[in-house]
Amino acid sequence: MAKGLIKHAYIVSPGYELDDGAIVIVDGKIAQILEPGTPYPTDVDWAYDAEGRLVMPGFIDVHTHGAVGVDVCDADDPTAIEKIAKAKLEEGCTSWCPTTLTVAAEDLEKALGHVAEYRKNEKYAKVLGVHLEGPFINPACCGAQNPAFLRKPDIEEVKRLNAITPVCQITYAPEPEVGEGAKFARECLEMGIVPSAGHTKCSYKDFKAVYAAGLRHLTHFCNQMTPLHHRDIGLVGAGLLLDDLRTEMICDKIHLCPEMIDLAFNTKDTDAILLITDSMRASHMPDGPSSLGGLDVIVKDGAARLASNGALAGSILRMNVALKNVHEVTGFRLCELVKCTSHNQAVEHGLGDVLGCIEPGYIADIAVLDDEDFSVQAVFVNGERRL
Repeated sequence: MAKGLIKHAYIVSPGYELDDGAIVIVDGKIAQILEPGTPYPTDVDWAYDAEGRLVMPGFIDVHTHGAVGVDVCDADDPTAIEKIAKAKLEEGCTSWCPTTLTVAAEDLEKALGHVAEYRKNEKYAKVLGVHLEGPFINPACCGAQNPAFLRKPDIEEVKRLNAITPVCQITYAPEPEVGEGAKFARECLEMGIVPSAGHTKCSYKDFKAVYAAGLRHLTHFCNQMTPLHHRDIGLVGAGLLLDDLRTEMICDKIHLCPEMIDLAFNTKDTDAILLITDSMRASHMPDGPSSLGGLDVIVKDGAARLASNGALAGSILRMNVALKNVHEVTGFRLCELVKCTSHNQAVEHGLGDVLGCIEPGYIADIAVLDDEDFSVQAVFVNGERRL
């Protein structure tokens, strides 16, 4: 039995904060939370002194394409997944969803094969499952996705990919012009996959049909979806109106301006917001030329944009910075915001009773952050220090 201790921690978990607390970890799980002044156990195999820093559930990024110069869809680079997993760990992520692009079917199969290989020995951040962003999207809302590889929603293709390694989320355009959105949502749900509306021109009227079919997720809220209008509230309006519609948010202050971040957090319950990075291969890299899905990208002043037309091409955001940004913009307590970095993701993917909280019985996936600049100081995965 392996036993460890994280002491002098400012513990932040959904619903509570505890200054100068301690966490006892046994066999990879949280065994006890010790109140200030409680004597520490002496029979531990290791101890980590947090020195008053923020100690919170490890982040879960359900939408991230790449980092350190590589992309999940680099079909000819079997090391890409491990490199990204290491970079995500450095952001405080203990789990992530490798997110694909709109590429050829054979390249998707190769990419998922690389994910499957990494899952055999997850040295860094753990893979929650694959997020397919595309190829079933609206050609009018491609954004930085490659229009050459668009196709209709096809559950048989999803089944083939899922057989390689588990798919946990699919972003697709649910409007009738693209395919049978409600039917596809039901088919995904039957497979245990979260269907999500994104890269879409779906009207609110058409969206109600897929909502009735069970779709409860919006990909990168406000970006590449129908905007709020006084005669059709679109998917932006749906995200603000429907309490149980979960919204991903890229809080780099570029994809969403600070005022939109503030509006969303003051309109929606924090239980329905998921912070994501949507990071691409230029994340963790200096400014300069890059690429996304075969399209040329220029990274400058914190933004990644297509060289051809200036459209945003994913982000270079890190999860710890996303949390810092939202905390600065909204002023919300960290015990509320931490829901959006891990707990909500865990709940949506059926892991809410084992991930996303610092409580006895939960897996000891833990991030330690500086209490001033939110830089990542240490990361524990399954109770093992990996950073």
